[in-house]
Amino acid sequence: MADIAKLVEELSQLTVLEAADLAKALEEAWGVSAAAAVAVAAAPAGEAAAVEEKTEFDVILTGDGGKKINVIKEVRAITGLGLAEAKALVEGAPKAVKEGINKAEAEEIKKKIEEAGGTVELK
Repeated sequence: MADIAKLVEELSQLTVLEAADLAKALEEAWGVSAAAAVAVAAAPAGEAAAVEEKTEFDVILTGDGGKKINVIKEVRAITGLGLAEAKALVEGAPKAVKEGINKAEAEEIKKKIEEAGGTVELK
């Protein structure tokens, strides 16, 4: 078996034209195409980009983490709900705290509730 490090070193010294000629020679010798591999590799990246383009998020309270009072206070501050409504929301988790908000606001709300002791999920 060839020394891999030596082979890598030799290949890194090729010019762009030499590397292109090598690619063509390997495609012909092995019956494969580098373009097909690139197209397959690009598909998952496209799917990831579609997921990242989400613009509206829901902040879902999943639990109070044993610090119900602190989480109720934070939910009241975020939503403007009264004490009874905020308590019902926290006790009824998982429930949406805010829906259809931008990512920055959702991340900030998540951070505040987690600092109060609660657990949050962004959807």
